[in-house]
Amino acid sequence: MLEFDHKNMRLSVGLLLYVLVSAGCASGGATVPATGCPDPAMQMTEYLIGPGDTLRIVVWRNEELSTLAPVRPDGKISTPLIDDIQASGKTPSDLASDMEVILGEYLRTPDVSVIVTGQGAANQIQVVGEVAAPQSVSYRSGIRILDIVVGAGGLSEFAAGNRASLVRETQIGQIKCRIKLKNLMAGDMSQNIHVYPGDVLVIPETRF
Repeated sequence: MLEFDHKNMRLSVGLLLYVLVSAGCASGGATVPATGCPDPAMQMTEYLIGPGDTLRIVVWRNEELSTLAPVRPDGKISTPLIDDIQASGKTPSDLASDMEVILGEYLRTPDVSVIVTGQGAANQIQVVGEVAAPQSVSYRSGIRILDIVVGAGGLSEFAAGNRASLVRETQIGQIKCRIKLKNLMAGDMSQNIHVYPGDVLVIPETRF
């Protein structure tokens, strides 16, 4: 009697899918449905500061030390009493804690707050093609496809909504996730996936 090892069969199917996706990436990127869109190479659970961001540094009871600080291309910022400190890759609260340690050499129990007032390209999502206002949308925790489409003014009258794609860099290369925006607008919430910094939503024009 022929017997099947279902566990190993599932593993083999998973391995085959990985190989096929990897091969697709090597030849210009694979296309997968929205429900199978893989996580980005660096998935954010908390906001991470990046180059180009603008930070408001507030030192409680020390207004002369409070300032606006742009994050330089090298990922560092400079503030009063702190010539250079690494900001990129840290959460605002982590950066505030690091600054408190340094300012502790000059102040008694410094209290620092870091607020992101502007986002650089590294922390934005691009929306291009047939929307009312193509633009860069600032990332925030929990943002989804519908949020960025609405933020861009909605689809244009020439949009081929069900041929949209989300281009994403993943651990196995660049992937195109097929997004059926027309179906989403009609109530198919399976298309309303999360988006992350660096994602690009492309909405093509209808073919006449």
